[in-house]
Amino acid sequence: MIGLDHHTSLLLYKSQMILKKRIFYCCAGIAISGLMSMQSFAQSPDSSRAYYVNLSGDDKNPGTKSAPFKTIEQVNSLHLVAGDTVYFRSGQVFNGSLLITNETNETQNKPVVITSYGGTYATINAKDSVGISIFKGAYIKLRRLALIGSGRKTGNIKNGLAIINCSRISVEDLNISGFQKSGLLIYASQNVIANRVFAHDNGSAGITVEAPYPKRESHDIRILNCRAENNPGDPTNLTNHSGNGIVVGNCINVLIDHCTATNNGWDMPRIGNGPVGIWAYEADNVIIQHCLSYKNKTSKGGADGGGFDLDGGVTNSIIQHCFSYDNQGSGYCIFQYWGASPWHHNIFRYNVSENDGTVSDSQAGLYVWNSANDEKIFYDCDVYGNIIYNSKVAAICFSEVSKSKGLRFYDNIFVGKDSLIKGKDKIGDVMYHNNDWWSLDKGFNIDGITDLKTWAIKKGKEQKDGKITGLNIKPDFKNPGKAAVTSVSQFKNFTNYQLSKKSPLRNKPVYTGKYGINKIKL
Repeated sequence: MIGLDHHTSLLLYKSQMILKKRIFYCCAGIAISGLMSMQSFAQSPDSSRAYYVNLSGDDKNPGTKSAPFKTIEQVNSLHLVAGDTVYFRSGQVFNGSLLITNETNETQNKPVVITSYGGTYATINAKDSVGISIFKGAYIKLRRLALIGSGRKTGNIKNGLAIINCSRISVEDLNISGFQKSGLLIYASQNVIANRVFAHDNGSAGITVEAPYPKRESHDIRILNCRAENNPGDPTNLTNHSGNGIVVGNCINVLIDHCTATNNGWDMPRIGNGPVGIWAYEADNVIIQHCLSYKNKTSKGGADGGGFDLDGGVTNSIIQHCFSYDNQGSGYCIFQYWGASPWHHNIFRYNVSENDGTVSDSQAGLYVWNSANDEKIFYDCDVYGNIIYNSKVAAICFSEVSKSKGLRFYDNIFVGKDSLIKGKDKIGDVMYHNNDWWSLDKGFNIDGITDLKTWAIKKGKEQKDGKITGLNIKPDFKNPGKAAVTSVSQFKNFTNYQLSKKSPLRNKPVYTGKYGINKIKL
C-alpha cells in the first residue's frame, strides 16, 4: 500500500539520500545502533559454584557432580549468584518448570549459566506449563537444552521459554516444542541474543518479540540462525492471527539474520488476518536479512500466509537478501493496518520470490495493502534489485484498499503468468523505473495492455526525459520455478535465478546498475 509518482530525477536523488542516511544498517555486516556486542557473552563463566542435576541423584545431596541434585524443584530453591552454573545431565528428562527471578546479581563477566553436561541435550518436560521462565533477570545464559510441553491441543497453555522484563540474556542451541503459545517469547526485554533456536510444533508462533503498546520496551534484540517450523496456530485465539514463524512487534533495533520459517500457520482456528513466516509490526529499525521463508500457510479461507512482511507501524526497516517460495500468501508484504502508527521509510531490496501468493487473497508475489485507507500514514518505500517470479499468478498485487504515497519500484525483474499487476494503486503515483517486465503467457500484459511502450505512455510510467526506461525482455534465468532449498546453508550453492551467460539483461542497468539484481546475495 504505497505510492508517490515523483519525477524520475527527483526520485533518484531522494532514493540516494535515503540510502546514505541508512548506510549504517544497510550493509551485509549490519551493526544495529545500541545492540550489545556478541562478546558480552563470549567469555567462559568463572563459576563460583557448579550445581549438577541427575535423575540418579537426591535433592538432599550438595549438588556436586559426584553427589548431584535430582529435580528442577531443588534448582528453583537455590539462590544463584554471579558465576554459578547449573548442569542438567544430558539424555535425561526432568519434569517441571525452571523459574529464574531477579534474585541473582550476575555481571557481564560472570553470568549465571544453565546448560547440559554430557554428549546430548537434557530435556525439561513442562507438561501443561512454561518450560523456563526468566523474570527481571540479567546476564543469564541458557545453552544446549530441549524444552517440551504436552502439546498445543493436548494440555499445554504456556510459552516454552519466556524472557520477561530482562536484560543481557543469551540463549543458544535450544530445541523448543509442544507449547500452545510461543516457543520463545521475548517480552519487554533488552539486549537479548537468540542463536540456533529450533522452535517447532508450537501454537501461536515459533519465536515472538513483544512489549506493551506503545512503549516499545523490547529493543536491541538479535535472532540469529534460528528455525521456526510447523507452528500451526493457537487453538484458543479466535480473534487474531496465530501460527507465525518469527514475529517481532513493539520493538526497536532488531536483527533477524540467517533464519528459516516453514510450514507454519496451517491450523489457525479462524478466518481473517493470518500469519506470516517472518515479519514485523509497530517496530523501528528492524533488519531481516539472509533468511528463508517457504511453504508457510494460513487457515482455509484466511488471509496472509506469506513469506516476509513489514506491517503496520514499521519504520526505517529493511528486508534484504532473502528468499521466499511456495507460500500461500505473498512472498513480500507491504502492509499497513487500521489503527497502526504511521508506516514509512522502509526498503525491500535484493530479494527473490518464487511462486508465492497462489492460495490466499493476494494472488501475487508482492502485495501492497493499506486497510487504514490513508496515504498520509503509509508512505515512502523503496523496492529495488528484487526478482519476483511467478508462473502461476501475478507479480504484484494492489489491494482494493491500498492508498499510499512514495512507493518506488526500480531495477527489479517482474515475471508473472499473465497479467503482471493485479489491482491498481488508488492514487496512481507509484513510480516504476528501469524494471524488466515479462508475462509468461503474453510477453507483456498490464491492465489489458500488451505493449510496454503503450502502457508506459498511457499510464505515465517507466519514463525519463521522454524515453522509456522499462524493459520487456525474457530474463532467461538458469532454473526458475524449481526451488528445493530447505535451509539458509544452501544459499551459497543456489543459482536458479542467476542470468544465463546469453541473457541480454546482463548488459542492462537492471543487472549492472547501482541497484541492480547483480547485488542479490542470498
